[in-house]
Amino acid sequence: MRPIDRSHVAPAGFNRELRLPYELRVKDFDLAMQDVYDFFFDVNSNLLGRGLKRLDDVLRPAAMSGFISDMLTASLANHARSLTENRYHNGHPDLLVEGVYPDDSVAAGEEGVEIKTTRKKGGAVDFHGARDQWLCVFVYETDHVTEPARARRPMVFTEVYLGYVTVDDFRRNERGELGTRTATLDRDGIRKFRQSWLYRLL
Repeated sequence: MRPIDRSHVAPAGFNRELRLPYELRVKDFDLAMQDVYDFFFDVNSNLLGRGLKRLDDVLRPAAMSGFISDMLTASLANHARSLTENRYHNGHPDLLVEGVYPDDSVAAGEEGVEIKTTRKKGGAVDFHGARDQWLCVFVYETDHVTEPARARRPMVFTEVYLGYVTVDDFRRNERGELGTRTATLDRDGIRKFRQSWLYRLL
C-alpha cells in the first residue's frame, strides 16, 4: 500500500515582522502546527493500515474544527513561554497568561489569547458574543474529493491570523428561530484583522 503523505509547516510562510503578544514566538506556532500534522499522520496511517477511513473523513466539520482547536491550544500552551491552558470549562480565552488568574482558571478573562479554527478563507469565524480580545484564527483545508480516498491529501493549514480586536469591530447576527445569537467581525473589523497575518501557505 502506498504510504500516506505527511504535511509540513513552510518556514518561509511566516510573517516575522508581526509583533506577537505575551512573549509568543514564531517557533511556538511552527511547532504547534507540526504537532497537529504529526498527530494526523500517525492516526491516519494506523486507520488506513487497518482498512478504515481517515480521521478527516470520519469527523463532521464542526467536530473537526473543535478538535483541531483543542489540539492547537494544548500544543501552544506546551511551547509558549508565558501562556497556559484555561482550566475553566469553556472559559475565555483559551490560553491564559500563567499565574494571572487563580488556578489558571477563569470564565471570562482579559489576559490571554482566544484560539479559533475554520475552513473559511480569510479567517472569518462566529462568536457567542463580541468582546475585546487577542484573537488567533487558523485556517485549514481538508481533501474530501480525491479518489480513491486513500490518495487524498492530508489536512493542511493555509493561513494563520493573530491580532487584537475590540467590541466595535463586530457585528451582531440576528438569531434564527432555533439558533443562538452570534457575533462576527464586520467588514472593517475583518479587514483590520487580516492585516495581522502570521502565516500564509506558499
